[in-house]
Amino acid sequence: MTSFRMPAEWSEHEGCLMAWPTRVDLWESVLDQVKGEYAQVARAIAEFEPVTMVAPPGHGDEARVRCGDGVTVVELPLDDSWFRDSAPLFVLDREGRRAGVDFRFNAWGRKHHPYDADDRISGLLLDHLGIERIPSGMVLEGGSITVDGEGTLITTEQCLLHPNRNPDMSRAAIEAELKARLGVTKVIWLPYGGLLDTETDGHVDGVCAFAAPGKVVVSLPDDPAHPDHARMRANRAVLEAGTDAQGRPLEIIDVPQTVFVEVAGGEVEVSYLNHYVANGGVVVPVAGLPEDEAALAVLASAYPGRKVVGVRAAAVAYGGGGVHCITQQIPAAHPAAHPGA
Repeated sequence: MTSFRMPAEWSEHEGCLMAWPTRVDLWESVLDQVKGEYAQVARAIAEFEPVTMVAPPGHGDEARVRCGDGVTVVELPLDDSWFRDSAPLFVLDREGRRAGVDFRFNAWGRKHHPYDADDRISGLLLDHLGIERIPSGMVLEGGSITVDGEGTLITTEQCLLHPNRNPDMSRAAIEAELKARLGVTKVIWLPYGGLLDTETDGHVDGVCAFAAPGKVVVSLPDDPAHPDHARMRANRAVLEAGTDAQGRPLEIIDVPQTVFVEVAGGEVEVSYLNHYVANGGVVVPVAGLPEDEAALAVLASAYPGRKVVGVRAAAVAYGGGGVHCITQQIPAAHPAAHPGA
């Protein structure tokens, strides 16, 4: 049996996949704003690597106009626009041959209907790309995990053990499937995602990410009144006490807390942790507030050699996510260390 592993997000990419937002029932009054933000994210990433925007049939022309000539647009059936969670998770074998793991998708515990097209989109994308499909019967979203490419995976108990995902699977069974499909040998379980992250039930990509082997960036609110103050300190304690799959202690870099901005008459969180690592760059959601600069500076230090770019993403946050949530990297078939990796 061929052995595959999921490469780290800072490995060399062939390109980036995104999905065009169109659902009025989900985005409501911010739909036009969020289309503009998706287009800005696509253009920002396209400065570093090719971007393919997948649009539902009949919406391709709009996506082409708004994203510009630097973004390739294809039409495939879609329900929603969160490719971190519904697109395949790409893996590589020892020779650099690619495959895509097609986990099941149930709209974060059946929170939105319909979602059957998004449950099928991984297979359609793999057919379009000409990449082998590896099926899995387990429900899993890409935003619920972060890997170092050297055997370590970090996730949250809050999400992966939630009964609305895999109620018939034990923690041990979930961990075994992660190891079998993604080629990891050690799973670090953080207790918490974000308290206010009710949409995904606490994805790890809002609170922690690998930035390099043995190095993680984490959200650590300074304000004791912040709803995640105690929870993120509990997460940090787990990381401080742990080691990665290679036995290394983890270097922990604290990123300033999420900030709140007003969208559609309410407050939403913009998470700096929810960023995309591109070939030579890092694209970070920002709020247009003074706090952005400190967060961008910390992330620049965490990813030396990469250009850090902030993109306004308040409407994306209104939908429950950030830049990482709306993107999915396609690793290069024969990965090589990219400058700044």
